Amino acid sequence: MHVEFRECDLFDLWIWLEFVTIPSPIEQQYVEEVLNSWFLLGKLGGFNAENLQVQETGLDISYTQYDEELADSSLMALMHNMSEVEYEGNWALVLFDLGTSDAIALDVRTWAGFRFIYQVV
Repeated sequence: MHVEFRECDLFDLWIWLEFVTIPSPIEQQYVEEVLNSWFLLGKLGGFNAENLQVQETGLDISYTQYDEELADSSLMALMHNMSEVEYEGNWALVLFDLGTSDAIALDVRTWAGFRFIYQVV
């Protein structure tokens, strides 16, 4: 899988996916499920780098106390919009408005894409 970033506007972000061949209906369904799941997490504020309490704890997270006041005091980081996935030949494209979600969302989507390509398609 090749990842390339060009000029990025996080409020108008086009993601293009190139397949080796024209994707079958089941492959299209898998792609849409991955993207819809990613968007849902973003819509719920899941990509908020200001509040990575468990990540910042380190390797031993046993008995970690989650600071709800810290979580409540961080700014909301919500994705705003996702278009329908369009298919043109061996390409899939989709438009996102990442809103105030943080760039960690792109790392998560990219890694999910790697796993998807190597395990499903």
